[in-house]
Amino acid sequence: MKKIKKYLKKELTKERYHHTESVAYIAVAMAMRYNPDTTNSDFADKAMIAGMLHDCAKCMDNEEKLRICDKYKIVYSELEKENAFLLHGKVGAHIAKNEFDIDDEDILNAITWHTTGRPGMSLLEKIIFIADYIEPLRKPLPEMDVIRQLAFVDIDAALLKILANTLNYLEEKGEPMDPMTQETYRYYIASCESKA
Repeated sequence: MKKIKKYLKKELTKERYHHTESVAYIAVAMAMRYNPDTTNSDFADKAMIAGMLHDCAKCMDNEEKLRICDKYKIVYSELEKENAFLLHGKVGAHIAKNEFDIDDEDILNAITWHTTGRPGMSLLEKIIFIADYIEPLRKPLPEMDVIRQLAFVDIDAALLKILANTLNYLEEKGEPMDPMTQETYRYYIASCESKA
């Protein structure tokens, strides 16, 4: 963890580093709440690593993100090409793997998909996605108090609320919507309806 923290302090702004630490601690708390195997603390460790590395490429220049994607054949969409800031999850997973020898697919996926989500997310992916949204240093967003409570009661309901709020926000602002976020929202709407 020392190597990760040293790297992040060099690569991130002070505010982004504080956000990252905050996400990691929320992720660990959620991992302890939802740990599928209470005899095994590895899950909380994975949450800490994914939380610390989720934004490791956030402050990187957009041209550099595209250059890395092209060099290492990381697939990106036309939307991501035009809005390269959206690539920080994919590039972050590449850095986690190549800079810190993280080969756990669950951790790499949690980093990759932490902004858009994706259909069929693992528990760890859901935790990082939600922790990034609810961490205490984040500026207040609609229904934040409700979502923060839901995060520790019904993880899928919290996920769905975040997706809905994100899509509403982007639509109101007229900002580009990643099709993956829309696809994820539709998937979890259907998933929650089938459970009802």
